[in-house]
Amino acid sequence: MGTLLVCPECGHEWMPSEDGDNGEERDVIRDAHGQVLSDGDTVTIIKDMKVKGSSTTLKVGTKVRNIRLIPGPGGHDVEAKVDGFGPLYLKSSIMKKV
Repeated sequence: MGTLLVCPECGHEWMPSEDGDNGEERDVIRDAHGQVLSDGDTVTIIKDMKVKGSSTTLKVGTKVRNIRLIPGPGGHDVEAKVDGFGPLYLKSSIMKKV
């Protein structure tokens, strides 16, 4: 996409300088309900999400175990392996802590 980076899961576009690799640490990552997330937590997806490159949808209520928090590009601050999809970068705003 030229100089823009594109997330294959949600289609979010951003400039490479916005990717969070400028040495700044995020203090706290929170879920959609404001609970603090940490590495190894189990979360539940609260919104259906189409995954680009896949014919299936990530459904509401899907449990994601053993998440890893990362300072990801474009607000994608959670890395996880989702059963049936494989490794994905997700936004904390579409999940709640179990």
